[in-house]
Amino acid sequence: MDNEWLKQLPIDAIKRVVPVSGGDINQAYRLETADTTYFLLVQPNREQVFYQHEIEGLKLLAQAALVPQVIASGQISGDAYLILSWLESGQGSQYDLGKLVAHVHQLHNDRFGFDHDVDGKLPKINTWQTNWGDFYVHQRLEVLAKRADQHGLWNQKRQDHLTRLCQIILDYFQHHDSVPSLLHGDLWFGNVMFTADGKPALIDPDVLYGEREFDLAMTTVFGGFDDQFYQGYNDTYPIQPGFQERLPWYQLYYLMAHLNLFGESYGGSVDRILSNY
Repeated sequence: MDNEWLKQLPIDAIKRVVPVSGGDINQAYRLETADTTYFLLVQPNREQVFYQHEIEGLKLLAQAALVPQVIASGQISGDAYLILSWLESGQGSQYDLGKLVAHVHQLHNDRFGFDHDVDGKLPKINTWQTNWGDFYVHQRLEVLAKRADQHGLWNQKRQDHLTRLCQIILDYFQHHDSVPSLLHGDLWFGNVMFTADGKPALIDPDVLYGEREFDLAMTTVFGGFDDQFYQGYNDTYPIQPGFQERLPWYQLYYLMAHLNLFGESYGGSVDRILSNY
């Protein structure tokens, strides 16, 4: 990315460009003009459609949460880009953050899934389903197990335990109703923030409509969320009884995702959950 590239952005008079942390997927920059600051994401050698799912997610989450505003997206010299409003970071209340996530989960749909699949580092098959068990088993867990097997990261013992767990999940949701909620989809602590005036915000979504416990499980995998977060959530949209027993069902997905992405270092964590089934 050089000056000629920058001149093609729909932002006038850029005075300063500063690289910032943008995760392991995007190149990320802080763009400064005389009176406005923007957040620029760049995906080299990708078409503009690369950012479409993130744009859709931000617009959906904006119904109930503070998120960065989408300014523009496009493609320059074969590189996809997305320009967002800049949210200055600060500190705030995890109780308020819990309330915010609960309000997002109160946005409901009549089916589980999304209107297109997501082709990222890991496949997300989002075909609409009326039963959460069918969606979660066939379009999340089995997909990751198949990919892990193709890359030499799976074995028959893991498959046997997974098969038993999948049947438990399928049986459970044949007899228990579940409401499709709007989910952030990647709700670890790196994808939440507080603005300079202390307001909680959500960033970098991977949205779908699903069982809200799926989102909440992600908050327990890598830490960062404290008791006040869960209190704020519960006071707004109480968690259903039995969540702690179902929690490993969903923690497993995120650990299997990391097994696929980073290798056998996550195998022990996967096995600890699977060994209970």
